[in-house]
Amino acid sequence: MIDLTTIDDLARRLSGLVPQGLRESREDIQENFKAVLQSGLSKLDLVTREEFEVQRAVLLRTREKLEALEAQVRQIEEQSAAPAGTASTSATGTIAH
Repeated sequence: MIDLTTIDDLARRLSGLVPQGLRESREDIQENFKAVLQSGLSKLDLVTREEFEVQRAVLLRTREKLEALEAQVRQIEEQSAAPAGTASTSATGTIAH
């Protein structure tokens, strides 16, 4: 979730935009802004930056493993497609001799 200091800061900025005539109740308005922001943000399906970075690292490792496995599969396919002394069709559709 978003840091409470960020919400407080945003609520202060919003209350600073209130016209002069309503500034007497500035604290009340600021608290209302804060409550509305917290309520609205809590309804969103958000993750923290830390959670995001963890998932990003997991995805990167998974992608690296996938690429390594794809390379191994290609190597195995190439080895099995061209046994010594026989002609066969490789993955590209050409005949290897």
